[in-house]
Amino acid sequence: MIKTEHLRLPLIAAPMFLVSGPELVVAACRAGVIGTFPALNQRSNAGLGEWLDTIDSSLEGVAHPGYGVNLIVHGSNTRLREDIATCVQHKVPLVITSLGAVKDVVDAVHSYGGLVFHDVINRRHAEKAADAGVDGLICVAAGAGGHAGTLSPFAFLNEVRSFFDGTVILSGAMSTGRDIAAARMAGADYAYLGTRFICTTESMAVDAYKKSIESVSSAARGITYTDAVSGVNANFLTESIEAAKARGELGDGTDGSNPDLNSIESEAKAWRDIWSAGHGASSIDASPSVATLVDELEGEFNAAIDALAAQRVS
Repeated sequence: MIKTEHLRLPLIAAPMFLVSGPELVVAACRAGVIGTFPALNQRSNAGLGEWLDTIDSSLEGVAHPGYGVNLIVHGSNTRLREDIATCVQHKVPLVITSLGAVKDVVDAVHSYGGLVFHDVINRRHAEKAADAGVDGLICVAAGAGGHAGTLSPFAFLNEVRSFFDGTVILSGAMSTGRDIAAARMAGADYAYLGTRFICTTESMAVDAYKKSIESVSSAARGITYTDAVSGVNANFLTESIEAAKARGELGDGTDGSNPDLNSIESEAKAWRDIWSAGHGASSIDASPSVATLVDELEGEFNAAIDALAAQRVS
């Protein structure tokens, strides 16, 4: 149900916890890329249905590639069954699953012709997801925002391509149109950009969050990879981690005071105050509208493709 004829760039605006909402999704789709959001950004299943109604009505009559909803397939998500049913009811074009690839979820989405892409950080997870029948694998490589992996994107893509012939999406440290072109050259079907879309006028991120990303000049110093926030390794803005420590809200994790991954409420509080971002933050210095951003990315993408073609060896 992804309409590639309406796709300006091979790009998915990644679903970001507490950041992506209907306004960002609609703007991305209208700009010609795939917009997505996490179901849990809405506090209730009824609210999720309302958001989907808003997105569907806002895109009615508009030529667009489609949108997606991210579902956490994990024991901590007590809403999973309800949220799947709501996605089926609305025939959501793309469902992105995380923290568990389950065949029943895949079958439910396939029942109306939808697609399922699954987040993976290593080959073992990728093979399990492929066995569950997903349509695409999102290779979350080193440097991605949120729960990132540690593998090189080149090695990871080659491993996945060796056994999976479905759609492959690359995530990790990309912020420019040149990066999208590089992902395609490396063998990915789509690039998956999250951090770059935090810094847009339509994102739900507070201004201080956006300005913190815009001020990152070095990924090595500005981003910290740690499991101290939620028990799972993820990339966060170093500035926000230091601020949380100064407030006494974050220790080293050894005293049991840090948020528990098994509590959605605790993790939501942690991610509200400690801001996630990937290594691509070092390439971001402004927060334009989504439409302006996609225009810029398209120009950079085409220039990179043209430059590469000009260097072709006959």
